[in-house]
Amino acid sequence: MTATIRALVLHVRLPRILTAVCVGANLAVSGAIFQGVLRNPLVDSRILGVSSGAAFGAALALLTTHSPAIVQLSAFGFGLLAILVVYAIGWRFGSSILILVVTGILVSAFYNALLGLVKYVADPLDTLPAITYWLLGGISGARWESVWPLAIVTALGISFFLLMRWRVNLLTLSETEAASMGINVRKSRFVVLVVASLMVASSVAQSGIIGWIGLIVPHAARAIVGPDHARLIPASIGIGAFILLALDDISRTALPSEIPLGILAGLIGIPVFLVLFMGLLRQRGGWR
Repeated sequence: MTATIRALVLHVRLPRILTAVCVGANLAVSGAIFQGVLRNPLVDSRILGVSSGAAFGAALALLTTHSPAIVQLSAFGFGLLAILVVYAIGWRFGSSILILVVTGILVSAFYNALLGLVKYVADPLDTLPAITYWLLGGISGARWESVWPLAIVTALGISFFLLMRWRVNLLTLSETEAASMGINVRKSRFVVLVVASLMVASSVAQSGIIGWIGLIVPHAARAIVGPDHARLIPASIGIGAFILLALDDISRTALPSEIPLGILAGLIGIPVFLVLFMGLLRQRGGWR
């Protein structure tokens, strides 16, 4: 192996592979957690405003600087701020699922409005294309210095959910049933959703907005291993990592120029979701 090939593998390909694995695992696991804890099969990692907050943070940083480290730090910081706002309001008013979801939708809408304002004032010949490209999603800028923080968050988050898998199962029950099993529903739900949101924020800060992974993968994993999170979490990790790694390979090789992962995930994810949704309707005997 020549020095050039060795450098290409070690400093370009390997960081990109590890980034794809971590991002895919994070989005898939967080999607499974959100769907289970919020008891809604149609939600994903974007439901609580984390992705929108991170997108605004990245756009704001790109408006003033082109440093990848600052862009990622700003994206993570504003994604974290979205979490804090949602849970501060939710904690104040009882942390019910309805309050968390509605607050997340409102926070997401507010951040999207701020993002629109940033794009409006951005230089259309320089900054605006950079913001637009980042929002489309991709991991072409993966380097070792950005992989390590993402890998640490991924390892800690996955370890946490594997240890808490039985509590997550209880949180999928009604609040009365879960409380009768001896757990503090409000506190446990808060901690679980915060950790899942942190995994989303770290992934979005690195890769931009990549939709549908957090929605489709948990359904696929649930169809294979069932709803028990002791099996669902590992299955989601493996499937999510594999799918995003495969999508990244396709994005690099399908066309002369790289296809943004957000576009590719939508082109594949939407038809898959439609098939799953139609199958669900058939199982239930039609729309009710």
